[in-house]
Amino acid sequence: MSKIKRFFSKKKEEAAFKLKLGGSSMGAGHKLNAPKPEAAPSGSRHKHEAYVPPKRNELSNEARAAANAALNRIEKKDSREFNTSLAAIKAQAKRELEAERRQKEDLANAASGCISTTSTSSGGDNRNLACQGVFFRCPLIGDEVLEKKLWKARIKEFLYQQLETDRGLTACLIIHNCNIKEKAEDCVATLIRYFENLIKNPDEEKFCKIRMSNKIFSDKVRYVEGALDVLQAAGFREVQIDDEPFLLWDKENLEEGLDLPTLVDALKNSELIHLELDRNIKVLLPSQARRVVLPDDFYRISPEEIKKEQQMRAEAIESAQILKTKAMREREEQRNLRMYRYSLVRVKFPNGLYIQGTFNVYEKISDIFEFVQSCLADETLEFNLIATSEGKFSDEDMEKTLYDCKLIPNILLLFNVPGMPTPAAADLNFLKEELLMLVQSM
Repeated sequence: MSKIKRFFSKKKEEAAFKLKLGGSSMGAGHKLNAPKPEAAPSGSRHKHEAYVPPKRNELSNEARAAANAALNRIEKKDSREFNTSLAAIKAQAKRELEAERRQKEDLANAASGCISTTSTSSGGDNRNLACQGVFFRCPLIGDEVLEKKLWKARIKEFLYQQLETDRGLTACLIIHNCNIKEKAEDCVATLIRYFENLIKNPDEEKFCKIRMSNKIFSDKVRYVEGALDVLQAAGFREVQIDDEPFLLWDKENLEEGLDLPTLVDALKNSELIHLELDRNIKVLLPSQARRVVLPDDFYRISPEEIKKEQQMRAEAIESAQILKTKAMREREEQRNLRMYRYSLVRVKFPNGLYIQGTFNVYEKISDIFEFVQSCLADETLEFNLIATSEGKFSDEDMEKTLYDCKLIPNILLLFNVPGMPTPAAADLNFLKEELLMLVQSM
């Protein structure tokens, strides 16, 4: 079965499953092969299935050559070798923690509870970015980790490659993925109307031909990517009638293995190909976790709008003497939160190391726990995450989103093991050894 057919088969299964759920009094879903859940003891945190980091493809020859060239440049710039052994990292982290304590920066960071929210568009130093952007994976296509704009080009390329084998179904996806939303929706509605008329009246001449100069066809179908391919798969062919171009339908021209009801169903179920947010995991030393700049990808608005918003904030500070009601303050806070699509989450471990990951603002607190759990050498370890301003998360908090908890655009969480003394925890490494290779030289 091709990837395109698997996509629609999965959508059909999901739709049938939702229909069954909607007609029953079933409770929360669970895996069929999972053991029956036991009642959690009072006050204990529910265990979540660990987040599984994506498998990376092997480097291509070009990428390998580029990496070697980069390493050569680094070696020429600084011949000192960065030791990624556990002992060296622990020693480096300890030295930096001592320096932080002397400078009282740790207390200041804990009080603020987050890193800088400055955008690169405000003139920030790109070398000081917390991360280089927001990255995604596309399970339908492959294992690459790319920015969204690069995925859009890859998805379009992938879909056009599938046209030869699955023209009708692929073209339905092209309509949704290669056009703006409004044009795609108008086109789909028009094509469905054409096909449903043919299904009900297959022998009626007026439904078997489409004048290509027709205004509705020209405005809503003709110039939409993928639309003419759908019509071709449905059995339409271009002909000249009285020196005017028409699309004429013949049942014999239908794509093999396809019928009109299937195409209507595909048009109704097509959607944007799903991209999964990549956590873009980083492991940081204390000196690398200082105030940094967020890339523009974290914002819901454009760089120009960010600049305007920052100017408005500066003006608001000047007029801070004006008394504001609680409702006014809440409206302003909500407006600020809606600026962001993503949140940068950092978790600080007792030995001074940090892990960093990117989250959608509508992901749940439980997703953060799953992410941290997947990074631990012992994934069965009971632990707490403490927000520097809010304290521990409760069981009730697990289903709340980062937006609900106002953990936007970034947050610092402290890793804590119940019952473990701080001096003992400070001397332990909790992370998987392979993650320590992500610690980069300063």
